[in-house]
Parts: sequence; structure tokens; C-alpha cells
Amino acid sequence: MKSVLVCAVLLCCSNIFMTFAWYGHLKSLADRPWFVAAAASWGIAFFEYCLQVPANRIGHQALSVGQLKILQEVVALTVFVPFSTFYLKEKLTLDYLWAMLCILGAVFFVFRSRIMGA
Repeated sequence: MKSVLVCAVLLCCSNIFMTFAWYGHLKSLADRPWFVAAAASWGIAFFEYCLQVPANRIGHQALSVGQLKILQEVVALTVFVPFSTFYLKEKLTLDYLWAMLCILGAVFFVFRSRIMGA
């Protein structure tokens, strides 16, 4: 269980970098050419990978690849919603709730054997 917790924390941190790399330039570099934004994003993404790769290696000690992927998606949405709402000033809509419910369903199915004890 410790490896899953360490994996989740590292994925949360890596997703903060990832979200800024993918979307931060929409606000902070909107007036710059796309290649400047791409170069800045690649620089940020380096730090994301420095956390994401160890997270997946640690997580794979206790989780399957499918479980790691769904965990990543849960973390990504959990980081993205506040980022888009507070940093990019996007309106929070019910669509985020529906997306989260769909991901919750994916969590159930991919972790069903652990949840049900089978």
C-alpha cells in the first residue's frame, strides 16, 4: 500500500507540471509565437517526466499497468479542474462532474478485484 501512496503523490506532483506544460502557455505565453510556447512546455515537461517515470515504476510494484493508467487519469482530472478554474479562469460546469463520474466508473472496474476481494 505504501508504494501506491508514493505513486499517487508523485503522480499528483508530476501532473501539476504536466498541466502547466500543456495548458499554462495559453495564458502566460498567449502573445508569443507557438514555438516559444513549445520550447517552454518541453522544459516544464522534463520535470514532469522526472516525477512521472519513478511514480510508474514504484506504482507498478503493486498495480497493473491498467490500474496505473486509470490512477493517472483520476489524478490528471483532479489537477486539471482547479487549474482550469482558478488559473485559466474557465467556468466550472456540470460536464466536469459527469466526466468525474465516468472516471469513477473506470476506477471501479479496473480496481474491482481489489475492491471486491476476488
